[in-house]
Amino acid sequence: MVVTELVLDNCRSSNGEIEGLNDSFKELQFLSMANVELTSLAKLPTLSKLRKLELSDNVISGGLEVLAERCPNLTYLNLSGNKIKDLGTVEALQNLKNLKSLDLFNCEITNLEDYRDSIFELLQQITYLDGFDQEDNEAPDSEDDDDEGDEDDDDDENEAGPPGEYEEEDDEDDGASDLGEGEEEEEVGLSYLMKEEIQDEEDDDDYVEGGDEEEEAEGVRGEKRKREPEDEGEEEED
Repeated sequence: MVVTELVLDNCRSSNGEIEGLNDSFKELQFLSMANVELTSLAKLPTLSKLRKLELSDNVISGGLEVLAERCPNLTYLNLSGNKIKDLGTVEALQNLKNLKSLDLFNCEITNLEDYRDSIFELLQQITYLDGFDQEDNEAPDSEDDDDEGDEDDDDDENEAGPPGEYEEEDDEDDGASDLGEGEEEEEVGLSYLMKEEIQDEEDDDDYVEGGDEEEEAEGVRGEKRKREPEDEGEEEED
């Protein structure tokens, strides 16, 4: 299992060392050891991939040159609440070439005159000191960035329209098409029935006309039969 983040806040160090923290944590990128009573960093293991180191509320007063040796890729370092008193102690951080943010809040060094200007002049690689840059612009918070990303996602969803809107439109379209098909079927049915009725009427007319012709034929045959006996009688009298 690869460990990239490790929080050991409020653990108690023994002789400046946290038991179990060693060179095996080679993949660590974030390490927090706040309020663990560290007096020095002499026993800090080599963590070449470490980017953020939290060391607030300890009793560290010097020996910061160890950081450049053991954690050369640090970009964020929090030393607030320690016993750092002078610029000479902080000068050792010049070798942290990737350092962008340094926190010395609640250290005695912050009481020095022109403290901020002096630190920015001494450590020209840093952008933020105690959470603000040289123009007093606050450092961005990664959590705030995430929130802004979520808001952007929400805006995109709102622009796209409320959920179900398109589904309702599709349902309406389907209903309209079904209704149209029903009307067509109804029209076809009516026309078909009308044709059937017309055909039935024509058939009835044919039947009636045929019946009249048969009756007329029967009448002619009857008249012939009547006339034949009469003709025979007249011949006998002659």
